[in-house]
Amino acid sequence: MAIITRKPRNSSLRFQSFLTSDDITKKSPEKSLVKGLRKHGGRNAYGRITCRHKGGGAHRKYRMIDFMRACRDVEGRVTSVEYDPNRNVRIGLVIYANGLKTYMLLPDGLGVGHTVIAGSEVDPKVGNALPLKSIPVGFVIHNIEIKPGSGGKMVRSAGLGAQILAKDENNATLKMPSGEIRMVNLECWATVGTLGNAEFKNIIIGKAGRSRHLGIRPSVRGMAMNPVDHPHGGGEGRSKSGSHPSTPWGKGCKGTRTRRRKNPLIIKRRK
Repeated sequence: MAIITRKPRNSSLRFQSFLTSDDITKKSPEKSLVKGLRKHGGRNAYGRITCRHKGGGAHRKYRMIDFMRACRDVEGRVTSVEYDPNRNVRIGLVIYANGLKTYMLLPDGLGVGHTVIAGSEVDPKVGNALPLKSIPVGFVIHNIEIKPGSGGKMVRSAGLGAQILAKDENNATLKMPSGEIRMVNLECWATVGTLGNAEFKNIIIGKAGRSRHLGIRPSVRGMAMNPVDHPHGGGEGRSKSGSHPSTPWGKGCKGTRTRRRKNPLIIKRRK
């Protein structure tokens, strides 16, 4: 995969960049692994906005990813590399020896024709899923469970990987992509390897319309509002309002800790 730019035939194309799709081998998804996806526009069940700047966007269908790697001790083969509009990493269609079809997140170095397997005693190769107790110290992993049997929750974005630093009787110490160092139960499962599509972070959106296609609505600066609308609003000319940076509801947004209690499993907080 590489980042490409296009000839600036109009002003919006001048700064945009795109990812090539040379690695994608199948355009349409597997019908049995797709379901409809309803959008909520950042609203909860009562219609209240709980996440601002969301809404609209192109229609999507949800690909059902096997985050649990539920088919154990059966070898599967990656038959296609596909695009998933719901995430920034490529997904692979895996067909197992027993006929089962699933989608998995594709790590770097795994492609069509490669085999994968999930099990407690399998080799810790790229794409294989094992419990943390079976993965050697120093290996890079992704799709990590927080609690045993919950399915992969952490490290699922393009280009990410967490490193196993140490192990004790019950927990493994992991260095997360954020810089946080935390402990995770040794019975939790993870997949070996670093996720692919690492160039995604270098894409330049380039124009407002492309953000709207992604379902991102405009955000207005607090300084551009009136005093009734935001703590930064009002004043003569361009004004900093004389107060510390804050959210529209008056809470400090720089240096404010938002965790209610200290998590004993986190050794070092992310910066």
